[in-house]
Amino acid sequence: MTSKVTSKGQITIPIEIRRRLGLKEGTVLDFDLESPFLKAIPAFDEDLMLSVLGSHPDLPPTEEFLDECRGKVNS
Repeated sequence: MTSKVTSKGQITIPIEIRRRLGLKEGTVLDFDLESPFLKAIPAFDEDLMLSVLGSHPDLPPTEEFLDECRGKVNS
């Protein structure tokens, strides 16, 4: 499977790859500059994660929840 880079530096990601990776319109990708090959991963949206963190009113605080799930951890 191939894709050609345009004069503007753009490429089209083939539909089979987009479907397999769940890439949709608006998905932001991070490129790994340290990799010896082209490597892109969906960007982590920290703002979105923080917006829902601890927002469920019926859940206990994180530490309490983890202690219930795995047992108390002694430091």
